[in-house]
Amino acid sequence: MAEAAALPLVIVFGIVTVLLVRSREVKWGIATLIFLFGFYVGQTPAVFMISEFVNWILGRMTA
Repeated sequence: MAEAAALPLVIVFGIVTVLLVRSREVKWGIATLIFLFGFYVGQTPAVFMISEFVNWILGRMTA
């Protein structure tokens, strides 16, 4: 996935996360753990499989 395509997804997921934390559905500590999990998963080879899956989903939605 190109950086230009990934940036809107990052922004949307970031906004959703902030709204969930503000609504107290998710506490700040849990949100921090979710962030760290995503950060470290992004540094593993699993990022390629996740990226391909997201591309497949987006391809199905736009086709």
